Amino acid sequence: MIIVTGATGKLGRRTVERLLERAPANRVGISVRDPAKAQDLADRGVRVRQGSFDDPTSLVHSFEGAEQLLLVSLDRTGQECVSGHRAAIDAAVQAGVGRILYTSQMGAAHDARFQACRDHAQTEDLLHATGLPWTALRNGFYASSALQFLEPTRHTGDIALPADGPVAWTAHDDLAEATAVILAEEARFEGPTPPLTGPAALDFDTIAEIASEATGRPFTRTVVPDDVFREQVLAHGAPVPIADLMLSIFAASRNGEFTAVDSTLAELIGRKPATFRTQLERAWAE
Repeated sequence: MIIVTGATGKLGRRTVERLLERAPANRVGISVRDPAKAQDLADRGVRVRQGSFDDPTSLVHSFEGAEQLLLVSLDRTGQECVSGHRAAIDAAVQAGVGRILYTSQMGAAHDARFQACRDHAQTEDLLHATGLPWTALRNGFYASSALQFLEPTRHTGDIALPADGPVAWTAHDDLAEATAVILAEEARFEGPTPPLTGPAALDFDTIAEIASEATGRPFTRTVVPDDVFREQVLAHGAPVPIADLMLSIFAASRNGEFTAVDSTLAELIGRKPATFRTQLERAWAE
């Protein structure tokens, strides 16, 4: 069996859908906090079991029989994140899982400026320490994050954000398909994959040009000092850790941590990954 965690989330759900195009439903299982949210998958023959990263016993049960486990990284940061991943990896070992695949990120490193990339590096260390076969999917930075930063821009026409560097913004749909290809054993990687990225690394100056071309409206780019941006985020009600996490994305991009563009994603999905313009047009049309 192939077991997927986080299968009701943005990446996990898309991955399960692509996987069901490649494997029979009775070979696919999911581990979710709330099985009711996956009733439609159960109706299609997918094995649905309750599993919480805060309840390791439940994970052992939901991972039972897994030849492969896709561990979708938690939407947490710091030790809370790494501890959750440790619980899941320990449960996988206890359940006798054959191989663990983990949704890591390009730029994963212990000295990364972006907290999430430091968390991914620690998790990859935990995977290596198990002695099991494992793969870390070094996903390109999700383009949905850039689109969230751009949301106020749709109305103002001004991209007012901290100084940044080029980022290989990458589509969830493309990453989900590549993950399904690997889970279906049409490709295999030992340890970290090459960066699985979109076709270009773009900074927000370039994105302003793309937005202008896509909409026929003028978009400008204003650089906001880091401390001013942080205060703006806090004023909108974000907690301090989230404000610092957002700011660290820009610090990491300025440090060149997300600039890599690699052909591996295109090779896995058999086509050119979606451009950022395509993703922006689709999101703004909706």
